[in-house]
Amino acid sequence: MRVLATLLLALSLPGSQFAPPLRSPVDHPLSRKAQTHGQWYLAENGHAVYCYGPVLMVRQPQGLQRVATFCKGDQVMVPLRD
Repeated sequence: MRVLATLLLALSLPGSQFAPPLRSPVDHPLSRKAQTHGQWYLAENGHAVYCYGPVLMVRQPQGLQRVATFCKGDQVMVPLRD
């Protein structure tokens, strides 16, 4: 009975709770490099561009145009050569 009372008293004191073991920095999900998956496309002007987003069909006055989105650099949409 005395052991049980001591155990309950020890657990009720602040700072006496069992803490989970610390994880090493290698296991931390934010320490891993973010993987960016992209693909090379041939732009309408003949240059190769590396884009991260999906390929979309955009309505133009001449008809539908395939564009790659979120390309490397400052271009958001790049028209693609068919």
